[in-house]
Amino acid sequence: MRFIRYAYFLSLPVVLGAVFSNRMAVRLSDAVVPVHWATTWVLALVVFIIYTVDRLLDVRKPDMLPTARHTFHRRHAPVLWRVVAGAAGLALLLAIWLPGSVIKFGLVLGVLCAAYVAMVFRLPARHPALLAKEPLVALFFTAGVWGSVWVQRPSVSAVEWAQALMFLAIAFQNLLLFSVLELQEQLTVPQFSLATYWGPLLCDQLMRWLTFLVVGSSFFVCFTVTDRFAQRSALIQAIMSLVLYVIQRHPAYFLKNERYRWIGDGVFWLPALVL
Repeated sequence: MRFIRYAYFLSLPVVLGAVFSNRMAVRLSDAVVPVHWATTWVLALVVFIIYTVDRLLDVRKPDMLPTARHTFHRRHAPVLWRVVAGAAGLALLLAIWLPGSVIKFGLVLGVLCAAYVAMVFRLPARHPALLAKEPLVALFFTAGVWGSVWVQRPSVSAVEWAQALMFLAIAFQNLLLFSVLELQEQLTVPQFSLATYWGPLLCDQLMRWLTFLVVGSSFFVCFTVTDRFAQRSALIQAIMSLVLYVIQRHPAYFLKNERYRWIGDGVFWLPALVL
């Protein structure tokens, strides 16, 4: 159990979710020329680096709540910084074999992510720019998963665009759900987020609409395309959104032992079922 808890603290479920989702995007592309083998490995390393650095910078803030995750990162900060440096070195080494288009895309996305992390660290606790956290993280995550595949293709189909937008909606739904539930579980001053700014009621309505749009888009794809894998991937994304909706509808149960985090991040493992 300790190993599983440490894996959770290190955001490894998110990393694994990015890997499975990326492989789904690769298979959906289904081009004659295969996506380069190093793409998924570099993506996994970069996701780990971004999430870990974000946590390590968070624990330096004096107003940060002492959650178990942040206590772990504060206690092991020197070791984690070395792990991040090692992961960055390995990612740079693997990048040598990547196509030029992927390297250019990764550099642009990496600079944007670094700028975001630096902005969050430097801004005061209730700066309005922090309200962009949930949509920006969802956009960066989606761009890494799908964009790293698309830049290796001469064109992108409408089905791929539709499924990427569904994935973006799920990623945003996931982050917004976490913000709402964090607001409910905290007994001290909550962190500034869309949940505190909009309020739980408006966020609840928005998440319902996101579920409706994802499920509706899934059925639309299933009835308008003949590609069986595109149909299966659309349905699995509908299931991902519905799982998040179930968590939203039963917060008391999923707040216990942070179940919502385990299951909420675990939805990104579901693409493995169609690979």
